[in-house]
Amino acid sequence: MREEIGHRTGNADARRKIVLAALQLYCEIGHNKTTVSDIARHLSMSSANVYRFFSSKQAIEETVVGEVLEETVSAATEAARTPGPALRRLATILKAIADCNEGRSAKHGRLQDLVALAVRQNWTVVRAYDDRIRGLVRPIIGTGQASGELRGGSPMALTCCLLQAMDVHLNPSWAGAATLRPSFEKMSRFCLDALACSPSLHAGMPSHVRLEAAG
Repeated sequence: MREEIGHRTGNADARRKIVLAALQLYCEIGHNKTTVSDIARHLSMSSANVYRFFSSKQAIEETVVGEVLEETVSAATEAARTPGPALRRLATILKAIADCNEGRSAKHGRLQDLVALAVRQNWTVVRAYDDRIRGLVRPIIGTGQASGELRGGSPMALTCCLLQAMDVHLNPSWAGAATLRPSFEKMSRFCLDALACSPSLHAGMPSHVRLEAAG
């Protein structure tokens, strides 16, 4: 039993080292220029040894993208724990996701290229990420509806509408893209106001999500 546990632990450690090495190389030279041989050389192992743990370079790339998106999920999960009304919690989640995307684009442009590719090709890890973000937002909308803070309707439908409307800032592939778009602040104000049961509920919210005074 101990040998079996030790074997599984050793395999997990080896996989982790391969993923971290790939992540570093993708940040430095990009995923297109990185080969399995490069990853193996970085770890002082053979390519055959890398293939013991990953069936292909694509499998390594998918795992790396999963790691990157997990950071965003973690930030959004922490934001979801923010105390206060539903609108404030939603605003904090949206900001956390947007900040992760912008930060990655600014600091790791080459890695961002891989994430954008994964989104365009609708990889499994991206679909799983989308499901988890919806899973964070939906119960908060439901809670807001129960308290009378948010408008009625299907919580899942409203969740999808909110995330789709904010997609230009929340979609990992959009980060840093040169495109004409409303600022995050203006777009989030618009979307959150559309969810609110009464505009007066915005009075207790932080300034970056309150409606600007008319005029």
